[in-house]
Amino acid sequence: MLNLKPLASFFESKLADGFLELLLDMMRLAFLFDSRFRRNIEDFQGRYLFRSKDGSIAAGAIFSHGRMAVSREAIENPNVAVTFRDEKALMGFLLAPKPDILGAVLRQDVVLEGNLNYLYRFGFLVRDLARRLGLPEASPAPRMGARALLQT
Repeated sequence: MLNLKPLASFFESKLADGFLELLLDMMRLAFLFDSRFRRNIEDFQGRYLFRSKDGSIAAGAIFSHGRMAVSREAIENPNVAVTFRDEKALMGFLLAPKPDILGAVLRQDVVLEGNLNYLYRFGFLVRDLARRLGLPEASPAPRMGARALLQT
């Protein structure tokens, strides 16, 4: 019997990494084109690292001088580093209607290092961007990983 588990795990990791990078790129573009949204980061300096425990997912966001840069790999000296247990924990956190940081830490889905105020600020920026784009309140998405997609 063919074992597709490693392949499914690979695709889940790539999907989660791609989604995180897409979110960061959308935010970066919104700051470029929307001066009212850009006001949120005018005097803000911050470095964010998002990664998975196994290192298969890594991305960074760097805010400096009213601009945002996106890194597709781990960055050094972040103000806050968010390490997700796995890709499911990352997607669950990103797609949650109201991310529960404390709950995620208590469930051991997330390990946080650094100043948590930065994480709350990032959450505000994401929600503000969604509001500006006219997106409805997020609702819990069905948890359908790559394994389920391969079975359909």
